[in-house]
Amino acid sequence: MSSVLPGDAELRKKLGVFIEDDLLARALTHRSYAYEHGGIPHNERLEFLGDAVLGEAVTVHLFGTFPDLDEGALAKRRASLVSTTALAAVARQIGLGEHLRLGRGEDQTGGRNKDSILADTTEAVIGATYLSSGRDVAADLVLRLIAPLLADPDRSGAVVDPKTSLQELAARLGLTPPSYDVVATGPHHSRQFTATVSVGEHSKTGIGTSKKQAEMAGALALWRDLSTGA
Repeated sequence: MSSVLPGDAELRKKLGVFIEDDLLARALTHRSYAYEHGGIPHNERLEFLGDAVLGEAVTVHLFGTFPDLDEGALAKRRASLVSTTALAAVARQIGLGEHLRLGRGEDQTGGRNKDSILADTTEAVIGATYLSSGRDVAADLVLRLIAPLLADPDRSGAVVDPKTSLQELAARLGLTPPSYDVVATGPHHSRQFTATVSVGEHSKTGIGTSKKQAEMAGALALWRDLSTGA
């Protein structure tokens, strides 16, 4: 496994935790890169571990923080915080996409901004933290990463269901309802979708491996723009 790159020092600073060099390098390595470099280890096993650590940390936090919520309400909140869309938003906050090791094809088709890749890598980094620094440090990292979503219910709602949140915001601002224009590119087995989301004169684009994912990414980006100016 290749060692961490010089630019990864910035990522370490943002994470604020100790991660062994080899584990960090593996956490950032997508399978497309691994296959192009002789089948070196990639991040999917760490992603599996990180998913479990993430789920436990969020569950314990919600259980202790909201004693009056029933099981259904807790499950709904947990699902929103561990969703692919939420984890991708977390990854963008720390610039995780810049540090990914991607195969050439994946890189050229916007892999650094794909929700699925960003979310999976976030989980892999959590898994690498668990192995390097233990359960408590990994759980603390999880809570720090999702803190903005916990502190801002509107933002959390937009991350989970950006299309509905954008529609509601447009109505509050007296703007036309959102419209979506989706274009598919690439071969059938590796299709990429780009959605242009428009509200009045405002528009943003989103990229995803499905039409729905691209629309959600574009809606979230536009919701952020409009809510900042609201």
